Order: sequence, then structure tokens, then C-alpha cells
Amino acid sequence: MDLVVECYKRTKGFPKNEAFGLSSQLQRSAVSIAANIAEGHARQHTKEFIQHIFIACGSLAELETHIFIAERLNYINAVQLKELIDKTEEIGKMLNGLRKALEVRSGGIK
Repeated sequence: MDLVVECYKRTKGFPKNEAFGLSSQLQRSAVSIAANIAEGHARQHTKEFIQHIFIACGSLAELETHIFIAERLNYINAVQLKELIDKTEEIGKMLNGLRKALEVRSGGIK
């Protein structure tokens, strides 16, 4: 959720004409990561949780793409890009670790 907050802070500086464009897409993909983890955790079966982790990984890839686009459009600078991408890489490692732990717990179900 810290990544979501950071994304919202960064998009405040985007041009107003991006309110329903890149700004919205960036925010939505960040929110989707946290929401899918929460939804998966609430499911009754580990296999469903794992599936939601995969969906969260897809949203993470989408978010990274939006971040790179924002940098290319000069909405964020190189330092901000690095900060955000470092955070997405950390989240990616945590998601992979969680997925692997769930797979072990469930007896190798993928």
C-alpha cells in the first residue's frame, strides 16, 4: 500500500489533461496490486490465493510500464523513476517469495 500512496503523490504533478489518462492508469494498476493480494488472502483455498498473486504480478508489470511512460513524457524525472522502479522490484521479489511459500504450503500446487 506504500507503493500506492507513492504513486498517488507522484501523479499529483502530472498535467491536468492526464487525470483520466496515464495518471488514472498508473494509480489503478498500483491499487490493483494491493487489492489482488487482499482478495486472494481472503479466499478459502491456497490455489486461489496463488492465482491472485499472479494477477498482482501482472498489475505490477503494467505499473512499471506506466512509470517508464511517465518518465519518457517528462512527468517524472530520472531520480523519481529510479525510486519507483526500485520499489516495484522490491514488491516483485516479495510477491515471488509469497507465491513460492504458498506453493510449498499447498504441496506444490501451481
